[in-house]
Amino acid sequence: MKKIIFNKLILDVTKFFILSSLSLSLIILVVQAVNFLDYVSEDGHGIYTYFGITLLNFPKIFSRVMPFCIFITVFYIINKYELKNELLIFWNIGITKIKFINILIIFSLFFLTLQLILNSIIVPKSLDHAREFVRNSNIDFFPNLIKEKKFIDAVESLTIFVEKKNKKGELLNIYLKDNLSNNQSQIIYAKKGKLIFNDQQNYLALFDGNFIDVDKKKITTFSFKKTEFDLSKYKTKTTIYPKIQELPTKVIFLCLYKLKINNQYNLKKSFLRCDNEKLSGLIEEAFKRGIKPLFIPLIVLISSMVILYNKDNFFYSRFQYCLFFLVLLIIIISEISSRYISDIQSTIAFTLLPIILFILSYLFLLFKLRERS
Repeated sequence: MKKIIFNKLILDVTKFFILSSLSLSLIILVVQAVNFLDYVSEDGHGIYTYFGITLLNFPKIFSRVMPFCIFITVFYIINKYELKNELLIFWNIGITKIKFINILIIFSLFFLTLQLILNSIIVPKSLDHAREFVRNSNIDFFPNLIKEKKFIDAVESLTIFVEKKNKKGELLNIYLKDNLSNNQSQIIYAKKGKLIFNDQQNYLALFDGNFIDVDKKKITTFSFKKTEFDLSKYKTKTTIYPKIQELPTKVIFLCLYKLKINNQYNLKKSFLRCDNEKLSGLIEEAFKRGIKPLFIPLIVLISSMVILYNKDNFFYSRFQYCLFFLVLLIIIISEISSRYISDIQSTIAFTLLPIILFILSYLFLLFKLRERS
């Protein structure tokens, strides 16, 4: 009997967590998708790249909302059981309140493991794959970036100005500046042009214009009737190198090992420039991946303390509000604590924080239950 009702409790918690976390994550994803439109409107990437980047950010969003959804789930399910008098079934068959909470704490280890996997493996890989979309993407929406009488610099080393764009898609009075190097540039003027995009080549067909080659020593000018300006060789200005949050967890900890323990350690080839300038960012990211999930058992413990009072007790509602705001405060602390880590001492302090708070909360729970017995 005890096994059956605990299985029902775990099932209810799991179902509500999945429903709430997916719903909230999808809402945030839709809102965030608006910001990703810049990849199309500002940087000229295609719809395929846009949707790829958007969907690959879902694991990151899901991981961020997990602690809050776990709190809401435990808090809601226990209150629901209380209002329907279902908690009486637990007490009537001999299940103590401490055992009830212990089962939820043990089950919270599943959420703890899930978030560790998300933070350490899935989220960095998904974000890196999103960056891979940008690295491998062509500027296939470049025609939409061309605006009349506006300088366009969506790609590196190239600036384009078009005086007019007619209904046929032809560009009139075109100005291009190609920065070939620090000391050399090429200016192109054409009376007319047209963007040609196909699977083999992306180029700008130009008609009736002039080339002006500029370097430190001389300026060379020559005219043309028709020429083709290759656009496929230009890269987007969007950042293509991975950020710290996109790096594998192994690389982050190996870099910290090199900077703090063994300066002679060879990190091998990596996008990461492992130096002291990156130290604070590396510590913050390592904390987010390895330490923040430790707050989950604490969140579950405090949320489940709502069973200390039944619905007929005068302090029931007041105690609920206190627990609600206390857990919110803990979630906020877990989110901002990584920003205040600057050295080994602060790292150790914030690492021990969820463990110490858990022990104190559990001792408080034991004291309250003993007081009532």
